[in-house]
Amino acid sequence: MNSVRCHTRPKTANRWRMALLAACVTSSLPVCAQSPSTRPSQGELLYSTHCVGCHTTQVHWREKKLANNWTSLKAQVSRWQANSGLGWRDAEIVEVARYLNDLYYHFPQTSDQLSFGGTLDFLRRALER
Repeated sequence: MNSVRCHTRPKTANRWRMALLAACVTSSLPVCAQSPSTRPSQGELLYSTHCVGCHTTQVHWREKKLANNWTSLKAQVSRWQANSGLGWRDAEIVEVARYLNDLYYHFPQTSDQLSFGGTLDFLRRALER
């Protein structure tokens, strides 16, 4: 009788292990199936956290919008984050500008650098003080 018990215990243990393994694998499938494109970008997260309280979609489609190319869009994101005291790094500014550009503007992206040049560069430095 002991030999029967010893013989059935490994089968039962193996069944439990297989059931546990199957449960772990199937419960992780939705996470694995989520593609990176369905997760919000850093730009979207920053914008939705700090900007949508005041900026609706209408601000991006108004007739007198201030962003009329990729460089001026980055300048406007930089300006408004500075006005709000957010202290974003250049990379974060570019991420938000890229998010807005993909969603609304569709300007050709010439550079990820924040070189505004001329008056806009002066304005940016003045706002950072």
